[in-house]
Amino acid sequence: MRPMVEEVRIQNLGVIEEAVLELSPGFNVVTGETGAGKTMVVTSLGLLFGGRADPQRVRPGADRASVEGRIIVEEGGRVAARVDEAGGELDDGALIVTRSISSEGRSRAHLGGRQVPVAMLINVADDLVAVHGQSDQQRLLQAGRQRAALDRFAGDKVAKPLRGYIAAYRRHRDVTQRLEELTTQARERAQEADMLRFGLEEIEKIDPKPGEDEQLASEDERLAHADALRTAATTAHEALQGDPTAATGAADAISLLSGARQALEAVRSHDEALAGQADRLSEAVYLVSDVAAELAGYAESIEADPALLASVQERRAALAGLTRKYGEDIAAVLAWSESSAARLAELDSDDDRIEELRAEHEDLTRQLTELSAELTEARTEAAERLSEAVTAELTALAMPHARVVVSVTPQEEFGPHGVDEVELRLAAHPGAPPLPLHKGASGGELSRVMLAIEVVFAGADPVPTFVFDEVDAGVGGKAAVEIGRRLARLAKSAQVIVVTHLPQVAAFADQHLVVEKSNDGRVVRSGVTALDDDGRVRELSRMLAGLEDSELGRAHAEELLTIAAAER
Repeated sequence: MRPMVEEVRIQNLGVIEEAVLELSPGFNVVTGETGAGKTMVVTSLGLLFGGRADPQRVRPGADRASVEGRIIVEEGGRVAARVDEAGGELDDGALIVTRSISSEGRSRAHLGGRQVPVAMLINVADDLVAVHGQSDQQRLLQAGRQRAALDRFAGDKVAKPLRGYIAAYRRHRDVTQRLEELTTQARERAQEADMLRFGLEEIEKIDPKPGEDEQLASEDERLAHADALRTAATTAHEALQGDPTAATGAADAISLLSGARQALEAVRSHDEALAGQADRLSEAVYLVSDVAAELAGYAESIEADPALLASVQERRAALAGLTRKYGEDIAAVLAWSESSAARLAELDSDDDRIEELRAEHEDLTRQLTELSAELTEARTEAAERLSEAVTAELTALAMPHARVVVSVTPQEEFGPHGVDEVELRLAAHPGAPPLPLHKGASGGELSRVMLAIEVVFAGADPVPTFVFDEVDAGVGGKAAVEIGRRLARLAKSAQVIVVTHLPQVAAFADQHLVVEKSNDGRVVRSGVTALDDDGRVRELSRMLAGLEDSELGRAHAEELLTIAAAER
């Protein structure tokens, strides 16, 4: 199934207490007596897609108005992706959109079951619906939309150079930004280079080695306490092995351990437990003897060396100077040195890089100039064809003296899509200057202009649903038939929803919905009804003659339906 609005539920909106609209994928028409709430159908669709929330639209006596729409969307398409990004979900290929307005003016929106900002509905609407109502003609009034519409109409003659232009424009923008950065910040970058160069030279002069700071700290500690270390080692050695220069021999640890071992060795054969202790004492004698020997060697090796100590402390001071500036330790200093060398090489190559970028910038500017000229030429040619096609449609839509002009005005600066400013203008009658659409036409005329444009674009516009309110305002007879015929033509490639009071238009619909009042003026749940063939005849007869059962009116209604069916 192609994308479409499948169902709309309305509660407490305007005169509508509760209504359900079940829509077809083709041409849907909504009719009803004046004041029955037909325009609320368009209002409800506008609200679903981000329209302004007016608390005055809330039905008197109700706390809140709400609209819920079930919309078939393309799975895996842009809308589905946006819903997924917002945290919402599709319901069996359909998107559920809800909008509510409190009587105090608070508005809430939900997309795929997740509450979202109203702006999200507006973004989604760009790919789903075009609403052309008396107060909502914004889609094709936007300059960007008009340019995009002309480009679609032009086809490959614009699409091909436009692809090349967009790629060149993006690169041109990046190169321009980079070039401006390099040239405008030249002083700052030169200062940065000088600072880096100074730091690298300072580090290179001192030439620190990995782990050197830790090694020097250990050596400094040892040299600074050489006398104390030697005295301690000598004292410990004498305690373990004795002092051979002493006049009287004092008991030392090894002698005492050896005496204890000998005492046990003499009786070890009498008890295995005591023999085990004798073995442990033998091990202790060997261990203590080894420690004593190492202490003797250490005491002989260590000596005070003031010159070496001064040299170590001087080196440590130099390293400390580096760690204060470039890192918490020598490892960090060396890492800074490596990264700074790379950065300095980049800064030193700025002059060469600037020349390269300037050359590329000139080449890209030339490309953009050529491509933008090609785009302007193609758009100008397409604008003439589009102007003629839309003007021809307006002639058949009861605006025989109106003329649409598609203006293509090149600007001095490159833009994302070229240099052209595209604007649709309307001259409502001969001699009138072409004015922007929102200034050159009334609401009904503007709807017909939009219909003419959409008919010309039929099949090329990516929006799957079009909504028209009072597109037939101020016309009748043959012109009304032409409006109906063109709406039916548009409905062959998209879903069309039209609110009308003309039977000539309603006769062309694939589905006819009627909004009916109850006796007390309210519209209740059954107030929106899909008509069968007989019901359509009765409604068209009412619209033609004001009498549902008028024999002449019914005959005329049946004739209209027959003509419309033949043309569809």
